[in-house]
Amino acid sequence: MSVNNMADPRRQNKILRYKPPSTESNPTLEDPTPDYMNLLGMIFSMCGLMLKLKWCAWIAVYCSFISFANSRSSEDTKQMMSSFMLSISAVVMSYLQNPQPMSPPW
Repeated sequence: MSVNNMADPRRQNKILRYKPPSTESNPTLEDPTPDYMNLLGMIFSMCGLMLKLKWCAWIAVYCSFISFANSRSSEDTKQMMSSFMLSISAVVMSYLQNPQPMSPPW
């Protein structure tokens, strides 16, 4: 082991631990995916509620799950949970009005 340690060309004083860049100093590093999915989920859930389209309601649930999965723990969860509950209510209301299975949109 000591022979390998002597032949090691790395300099211990030059090794620096990686620190991810902070988003406070550079806001362009933030990922906008959760915000976009949250907005899409709200749009699709409103279409599912107003137009009684079941596939829109299911897409809203899917977008809400993606938004929840990609969000950071420091973000406000109120808006995300309201979007999720809106999408769930769109699915429930569309099936309460018409309990037949969803027909393909094509």
